[in-house]
Amino acid sequence: MKPHRTRFLSLTAVAAAAAMVLAACSSSGGGSSGNGSSKSPILIGTSLSLTGDFSADGLAFQRGYQLWASYVNSHGGLLGRKVQMVFVNDSSDPTTVATNYTKLIAQQHVSLVFGPFSTLLTVPAAKVAARYRYAFPEGAGGGPSVYQLNLPNVVNPSPPIADQLVPFAQWVASLPASQRPKTAAYPMVNDPFADPMTQTAQAILQKAGVKTVYSKIYPAENPDFKAGADAVAATGAQMVVLGAVDIPTSAAFIQAFQQQHYNPKIFAATSGPDQGSAFTSAIGGTGKATGIMVPGGWYAGIKNPLSQSMVQAYLAKYHGTAAGINADVAEAFSVGEITADAVTATKSLDNAKIISYWHSGVTMQTTQGPVKFDNTGANTISQKFIFQWQKGGTFNQVLPSSATGSVSVINPKPNW
Repeated sequence: MKPHRTRFLSLTAVAAAAAMVLAACSSSGGGSSGNGSSKSPILIGTSLSLTGDFSADGLAFQRGYQLWASYVNSHGGLLGRKVQMVFVNDSSDPTTVATNYTKLIAQQHVSLVFGPFSTLLTVPAAKVAARYRYAFPEGAGGGPSVYQLNLPNVVNPSPPIADQLVPFAQWVASLPASQRPKTAAYPMVNDPFADPMTQTAQAILQKAGVKTVYSKIYPAENPDFKAGADAVAATGAQMVVLGAVDIPTSAAFIQAFQQQHYNPKIFAATSGPDQGSAFTSAIGGTGKATGIMVPGGWYAGIKNPLSQSMVQAYLAKYHGTAAGINADVAEAFSVGEITADAVTATKSLDNAKIISYWHSGVTMQTTQGPVKFDNTGANTISQKFIFQWQKGGTFNQVLPSSATGSVSVINPKPNW
């Protein structure tokens, strides 16, 4: 991800490092030194959307956190102690998530906490963690509203949201005039994740001469996606950039487009297509997915030894195929990796020391690639890729075209 020192560890070395990290975690709270004298499990609490609008992502995050803990525990735990994840359900609700973290820290006295899914839930959760002076590593709250909090305890190893569609927009803008779409539609659900990256792409494309024929933000509560999709289809826009937050949003638009026999030449969504087989099943199979593009910082085929080790561990634990692994799993796993690095380096579970380590200018390596934080907690050297579903149900990295592993973009997108 970044042009800094790299330490791509072997599987054995990764396991050893992970074991050291988890051993550093203790069951005490924000001021613990974590000397590892106790053999009781190290409790790490997190609130996830196990039901509600974000449940597909929340369940994937749960797998990622469980996978990280299982992997470490299978190699001896941390400081001779096992790691135990404590999961509570926030039902995708911002009020509930704040209550959950208060209980995890003040009542259950977990040693550490990991973040929830989504920018929407990360903002209230991070404020609670800051009040208790707990470190708050999270992998899915990458919207500007999180970084604008300027909370020193919050860090995110995943790519910042606002710029994730920039490689896509720059690619479209660079196409020859005969291939570049002349019109575009930008339907968006009202969400701090979906809107910033969609609007950033829109600005780049408008500057390149692509005319906006539809741009609308739908309310987050009970949106009528069918009506919105029909309105987009009626414009005949040659390109659609969909600001989606989950599979149901993306699937609703795709299904409506199919019913209208509307076939944009280029179609990208901010979320949904990155969620493997759960996405393709929702839209009617891999054949319907061909040509669809989505941004991200990770996919199962990425040439990163840490990622490859995680994929192997995932398949051993959950089975399935590498292509079917939700990118949320890697985001969650990376949260564990940076926590492990900090605990190992500081030889402590002291949250203040962990926070200071993350902001010391150190470069860490994760499943998602290199990580280095600025003073807002954003990863300044994150990789930003664009992926595309291609023939045969393959999910391939396509942009930037200069990036190792990229294959040619399918353009135009085949008809549904």
